[in-house]
Amino acid sequence: MRVRHRIFPSTVLAIMLVSAGVGHALAEDPTDAFKSFPSITGTRKMPKLTSFNPLISDPTQGGEVKDVKLEALLTAKGEPVESGLTWRVFSPIPGSDGKLPLLATSEGGSTAFTLVPGEYFVNVAFGRAGATRKIRVPEQGNLDKQVLVLDAGGVKLNAVSGSDVRIPPNELSFSIFSSDVKEDGERALIIADVKPNTVIRLNAGTYHVVSDYGSVNAVIRADIQVEGGKLTEATIQHRAAKLTLKLVSEAGGEAIADTAWSILTSSGDVVSESVGAFPTLVLAEGGYTAVARNKDKIYQRDFAVKAGVNTDVEVLLNGNDAANTAADAEAQD
Repeated sequence: MRVRHRIFPSTVLAIMLVSAGVGHALAEDPTDAFKSFPSITGTRKMPKLTSFNPLISDPTQGGEVKDVKLEALLTAKGEPVESGLTWRVFSPIPGSDGKLPLLATSEGGSTAFTLVPGEYFVNVAFGRAGATRKIRVPEQGNLDKQVLVLDAGGVKLNAVSGSDVRIPPNELSFSIFSSDVKEDGERALIIADVKPNTVIRLNAGTYHVVSDYGSVNAVIRADIQVEGGKLTEATIQHRAAKLTLKLVSEAGGEAIADTAWSILTSSGDVVSESVGAFPTLVLAEGGYTAVARNKDKIYQRDFAVKAGVNTDVEVLLNGNDAANTAADAEAQD
């Protein structure tokens, strides 16, 4: 797995992490670092405000309303985030449903709310990253500007097959989990079905990433570190290949229709079943047996999958194992 970090605004730090496969880290021009990271490059916009009822939080509260100014930073020493934020203000008193009532929201960058004196919970979300603070609006004087530190960064995921074979984006998906394992052995899902080259904003920390290539057994897991104020780009290396199955009367011949297929591992476990003249699937590197059923007859062939080598697997009608073995060797070459 190759991992690289982009840092704004001036320096670039490159590191190498190894999880599944071997990779190297690359550094890029920091001026391009956060083109898809709105907190850095987005045009500053006035926040979008919803209506607000200052008495929802506590009917006993009274006094002159106050302006409460809020801003968020990616890191403690960073600049204010100028776009992509969602602010929420909650009453600290639970409603009849046991939840804290939502009093107001704002979208954009830095914002301000008009609140009556009392206590509130303020939450700011930046993608999947967020921070919450309890504030108290005084009856006398003004409340200082509230600055919330998100301690957030971003991650952008991609994958290759073998050493460096590009995988079509529509055949890849990623799921991001918490690094902590619960008592039942499972991890908390953060976000599922992440597409390649999509920037996901997260709080700084370690995350467990699962990469699926195809829909059979090509799955790679890796732990990725997200750092505050940095965009981590990780390329995961799959040990897999795409195969097209064909039942043919002779090597290189036309595929025979109405064929049912089963793919077995070397231990005899069925990993895939399909019907068609030439189904295509992705398999993890290793040894397999292709079983073809056509007109009540069964044909089979052992074959090997080599990472990054996309090829056709032909099963011959005459059942000539020598011919099948020769065709398999030619495909691997």
